[in-house]
Amino acid sequence: MMTQHLRTALRAAALVAFVLAASSAARAQASRTWVSADGDDMNPCSRTAPCKTFSGAISKTADEGEIDALDPGGYGTVTITKNITIDGTGTLAGVLNAGVNGVNINDSATGTPNTIVVTLRNLDIYGATGGTNGINFTAGKTLNVDHCQIANNTAASPNGAGIKVVLGSSGTVNVIDSRIFNNRIGITVTASPGSVKVNVYRSVITHHTSDGVFLNVGAFGTVEDSKLAFNGGAGVSLNNSAFNNVLVIDSELHHNNIGLFVGTGSTLKLGGSAINQNTTNFSNGGTIVTFCDNSTETVTIPGSVTTSCLH
Repeated sequence: MMTQHLRTALRAAALVAFVLAASSAARAQASRTWVSADGDDMNPCSRTAPCKTFSGAISKTADEGEIDALDPGGYGTVTITKNITIDGTGTLAGVLNAGVNGVNINDSATGTPNTIVVTLRNLDIYGATGGTNGINFTAGKTLNVDHCQIANNTAASPNGAGIKVVLGSSGTVNVIDSRIFNNRIGITVTASPGSVKVNVYRSVITHHTSDGVFLNVGAFGTVEDSKLAFNGGAGVSLNNSAFNNVLVIDSELHHNNIGLFVGTGSTLKLGGSAINQNTTNFSNGGTIVTFCDNSTETVTIPGSVTTSCLH
């Protein structure tokens, strides 16, 4: 029979083995990992032994870590469930998503849902032969899209977005210095319950068969110093009964079917912007507040309009 001393020794050995295994697993995740077109996902994703895909690197990257691209390449689609930055600065780092989402962001199955912060920087996300969505954000806290190109996501509604955001809690989306073009719809955002703050800065959103920016229930924010043009729907669209509150400032909206669509119950504040040469410059079922420094060939903006001039 096993003695008490032997049982105690075996338990202690098992505990040590568990601690060592956990420590080894923790060490296996680096704060910075690397991918290369010549890499291998069996590698540790170090700079000298990089992985080949973002999905191969993400499991070896610690929470709040960063994946960097060493050289031009197509690094595959990826699902993100933790705080992370994926950076292609200095390279042509691409994601080809044929018939699927390019980047999925979803922390709903984690122990702390709706908390992750994800930054995508200098990536080219291209829906080869027609992608589902370039970026599909369904659970998390903050998404930063910085200096990215997103194109050719042409799936049927409700998909086909450059960036699709459907959250069940509150969050933030920042789109900075990016080009979103040739998708079915550029950016589409909704939150229920909760709210999503959408900030679009210095970006070009063009040539979509539907809207450039579509803000549905729970979405509000700012479009600043951006160009929205040649969209088959509206440049910026605030949905009926969505009760959005959006600022469009220092931006150009031209050659869209509708320049600005303001749905029932929504408010759009407009400053320093040019709304010209759209089939219809304004469709206003809500309220437009204009700051007097806008340019448009529309003599009288339709609907409820409040003029606020600073002297």
